[in-house]
Amino acid sequence: MNTSERRRDIHREITDRIVAAMERGAETFDMPWHRGGTTQGRPANALSRRPYRGVNVLALWIAAEVNGYRSGYWGTYNHWKLLGAQVKKGEKASLIVFYKEVERTAKNREREHTEEMEKGTYLLARAYWVFNADQVKGWIPPEQMQKGQAEVLQHAEAFVRNTGAAIRHGGDRASYHAAGDYIAMPDRSRFVMTSAGSATEGYYATLLHELTHWTAHRNRMARNLSGRFGDHAYAMEELVAELGASFLCADLGISIAPRADHAGYLSSWLEVLKSDKKAIFTAASKAHQATEYLAGLQQETGVAA
Repeated sequence: MNTSERRRDIHREITDRIVAAMERGAETFDMPWHRGGTTQGRPANALSRRPYRGVNVLALWIAAEVNGYRSGYWGTYNHWKLLGAQVKKGEKASLIVFYKEVERTAKNREREHTEEMEKGTYLLARAYWVFNADQVKGWIPPEQMQKGQAEVLQHAEAFVRNTGAAIRHGGDRASYHAAGDYIAMPDRSRFVMTSAGSATEGYYATLLHELTHWTAHRNRMARNLSGRFGDHAYAMEELVAELGASFLCADLGISIAPRADHAGYLSSWLEVLKSDKKAIFTAASKAHQATEYLAGLQQETGVAA
């Protein structure tokens, strides 16, 4: 890691960009995770074709929005070079972060302190700079099979069914009931078309939000954020569910629209993110873990996100 990278506060820099994007959409509760996944799906590395994870998904959705990039493919300068492409002159890279596990030593003991210290290691954040496919020349994106709306929704229905979650329909509010371990959903007829997508997409986007909550149960992932976020734990669990739903919707090809009933959490989210530069990293990581858990439930049936 070079000297300039040591001076760079990667967590604060990425958090500040996410906070700014959230504040831009505060009036209508149009968050960056509503905007990015709907237009591009989950961003992927052009060389490996693997999707980015956690907070990097948000960071790249925001970078694409701010700069007007239409492609969902990204890569470092060297990645594009290996693909036979050339970054256009004058183009600026976007910041993402990767972690390297480092052995604890007396020298770095005071400099870094994380939960991994108990295991004799800690995770060191390293900055990486990537360019969008719109910023390069000489590269032809891979052909992608476009699924019809009916196929997309059939896939979403199968994905939900294969989780085995108990879902009860009725009433006018979607929620997860931890005590009874079931998801309550309004009847499908209560969902309406929005500018973001169809009524059916709205139904599945809402259900995927509740499914992310469902993963927190003690018999599944046992996710409890009270130790990390104290009084803000409930609000931060809602942020995990928001992000989890957006990641899943991006993977499944479903549009996700802002929900007015979640707008009340925004002030708490911003308060936490501004005071804790690693909070959004934790929330995005927990959301990614939830999506991986749900995707793992599809393996026996051959359905994948």
